[in-house]
Amino acid sequence: MIKKTLAQIAQMANGEKLDPQFQNVVIEGVSIDTRTISPGNLYIPIIGETFNGHQFVESAIDNGAAAVLWGSDQPNPPQQIPVIFVKDTLEALQTLSKNYRDELSIKVVGITGSNGKTTTKDMVTAVLSRNLRVQKTEGNFNNHIGLPLTLLRLKEDTEVAVLEMGMSAFGEIEFLTLLARPDVAVITNIGESHMMDLGSREGIAKAKLEIVDGLAKDGLLIYHGDEPLLTERVKAMDIHTTTFGESTKNDLYPLSIKQENEGTYFSINEQENKEFYVPVLGKHNVNNAMAAIEVARHFGLSWDQIESGLQQIKITNMRLELIEGVNGTKLINDAYNASPLSMKAAISLIHDLKTSGKKIVVLGDMLELGDKENEYHEEVGRFIQPDKVDYVFTYGTLGEHIANGAKEQFPEERVSAFQDKVKLIEALRNLLSEGDILLVKGSRGMKLEEVIFAFKK
Repeated sequence: MIKKTLAQIAQMANGEKLDPQFQNVVIEGVSIDTRTISPGNLYIPIIGETFNGHQFVESAIDNGAAAVLWGSDQPNPPQQIPVIFVKDTLEALQTLSKNYRDELSIKVVGITGSNGKTTTKDMVTAVLSRNLRVQKTEGNFNNHIGLPLTLLRLKEDTEVAVLEMGMSAFGEIEFLTLLARPDVAVITNIGESHMMDLGSREGIAKAKLEIVDGLAKDGLLIYHGDEPLLTERVKAMDIHTTTFGESTKNDLYPLSIKQENEGTYFSINEQENKEFYVPVLGKHNVNNAMAAIEVARHFGLSWDQIESGLQQIKITNMRLELIEGVNGTKLINDAYNASPLSMKAAISLIHDLKTSGKKIVVLGDMLELGDKENEYHEEVGRFIQPDKVDYVFTYGTLGEHIANGAKEQFPEERVSAFQDKVKLIEALRNLLSEGDILLVKGSRGMKLEEVIFAFKK
């Protein structure tokens, strides 16, 4: 993590008015949250819509902060701790992170896409770690605040940083990629998430492709080659590219995919006689694995190292996370987020899994889908196959449209729509028995992991 004198910090963050007696004070690491301050940290108080971090500076000091950035327009700066004044604390955080990144001798992998960003990040990290010192974006630190914090946490001896880049509007990926300056950029796919803000899948593709704005001159773009909205735009770009996807027109494509209850096996065109294994559920995750393979090959890893790395993957929680449930049940927690594309992928997984009991899906609202949100939800309901799923439960106002779509082919008694999570959990409690598999998926705002917690062993 960043370790600098306050004189250096002031220069790198465009700060001023640092008392000369504190110029040689050394800070190690930064924090914007007083609850996670470590001794020696620089505290950066961010101003949000409903909070002002400057109000919590006393807590930061009590928890060990060594210094603080302070907005020049904010009253009552602290007297008992070194202060660097800046015009805007968020801009100072971003500027500091950019200058720190520019000092590091490091390669960067930037990852974006409508679905699969976090899983691909985890896969790339697992594979590259077989041969290189790697750090990755932790949790969901993938926005205009999280990515700068991630950059500032990089160690000086880290060889590769794997950075996730999220967005909800035009210009956001461009901002992140210009901070990070990736040597390799990955676009996992184009879906329907953020349709409300971007207007169309074409708009989403345009926004995701902003990642190339910060790509190194000799950098590589790895993208989903089965997506025409990407391929048509990339043709006009003077950049190095490679593609992955299901069709044989891609540089890397699967020859076989086998879904088992503990993970996924697959083979690819470049290694016809080798079967790869990832301890991750969902055939769609083979695409994410192939993106990780492409990154690994770019960095010179051997096929044996790639195979070993894929086997060691640990996926971030709530992404098709397989959990032991009570009374011999299996729970699949995919409650982190949802879009039509990822919802169908999770349903396809349930279709493929084998069990001695029942298969039950709990599906919640998919948010930020724009004017066609009802249609998208009904389409998901119709996608569920009644001969491969026994019961469909939905939660939320939009979830009712999933139920309506499912009822077009399911007997009515096998489909239930709920607005009350407690009643939903009670209905499941009366239904679940040994051998059953329960999938839970919905957008983050629905907090459907609470259903998982109710039945976790």
